[in-house]
Amino acid sequence: QVQLVESGGGLVQAGGSLRLSCAASGRTLSSYIMGWFRQAPGMEREFVAAINWRGGSTYYADSVKGRFTASRDNAKNTVYLQMNSLKPEDTAVYYCAAVISYRGVYGEYDYWGQGTQVTVSS
Repeated sequence: QVQLVESGGGLVQAGGSLRLSCAASGRTLSSYIMGWFRQAPGMEREFVAAINWRGGSTYYADSVKGRFTASRDNAKNTVYLQMNSLKPEDTAVYYCAAVISYRGVYGEYDYWGQGTQVTVSS
């Protein structure tokens, strides 16, 4: 079993930055891809970014490409989502999740965190 705990959300003005963290525990995640998703009120959950724990390849939704950066710290078993140039439309609950790598970035994720709220004011 894997536990994922997000942190780092908060309220920020448009144009500002936040860094989300996702600490993983319970098992080694070297065979997993770590994804970031978000869900705004009344909207479906959407893919934001992902990073392959082994190798560090990253993937981004077009809406965040060039503004968000996914990274990992193997020693801390933690992945990060650096969010710059934030816009009001980035407001959502952000979740991290883990999927076994053979299913790919857009596969069915196995584990989910509880989410952290990000609010961007205009």
